[in-house]
Amino acid sequence: MNSVKKYLAEAIGTMVLVLFGCGSAAVAGSVLGTFGIAMAFGLSIVAMAYVIGNISGCHVNPAVSIAMLIDKRLSPKDFIGYVAAQTVGAIIGISLLALIINSADLGGFAVTGLGQNGFDDASAVGLSMIGAIIVEIILTFVFVFTILGVTADEKKSAVAGIVIGLTLVFVHIMGIPLTGTSVNPARSLAPALFIGGLALQQVWVFIVAPLIGGSLAAVVYRFFKCEKCGKDACEKDACSKDV
Repeated sequence: MNSVKKYLAEAIGTMVLVLFGCGSAAVAGSVLGTFGIAMAFGLSIVAMAYVIGNISGCHVNPAVSIAMLIDKRLSPKDFIGYVAAQTVGAIIGISLLALIINSADLGGFAVTGLGQNGFDDASAVGLSMIGAIIVEIILTFVFVFTILGVTADEKKSAVAGIVIGLTLVFVHIMGIPLTGTSVNPARSLAPALFIGGLALQQVWVFIVAPLIGGSLAAVVYRFFKCEKCGKDACEKDACSKDV
């Protein structure tokens, strides 16, 4: 597959995720509530998975891409290209969201916010910085660990998008009251760049912690894989395939 097509797919996928996920939080959060916002993020992934999954794998998330790099499903060159494309896509998505909000009678995006993440005073429950780091590592680990497992077997490809989308929903249900839920550095960086201030000061947590969580997921997942055949459901001692 042409690299340019893969990168473009990642940019479009991330744009959709950020526009509709962060948009739901910013514009209709008070109406939708935690579950509704979580569904917006999850359904965005489901939609994109079935559109661009066969083109780029639909990572739309640097934490997923770093896990795929560690699991040797993504080359270092493509990892850089994917992350760059995801970041650009997220910024485009937030730009469109800011334009939409500023075109409506909502007081501007400085009033509504852009679905940015935060801790301490920026957390709905006053979660501390350490708490935010722990939460984001755990949530990202669960999300990426699921992705690694469900995409490893072609037999699961028909349901992979739904499983991944629903997993994103349930990690958001827990994470939204705590940090706003990142589990995706690109999704967090874009709104922080526009909002500035506290959001930009705190965004490092929502870049570093998801990358750690994604990396840990890949390391743990590789531990369970058979070194000979590469399958996660193989009886290692019985596997007869040559290395």
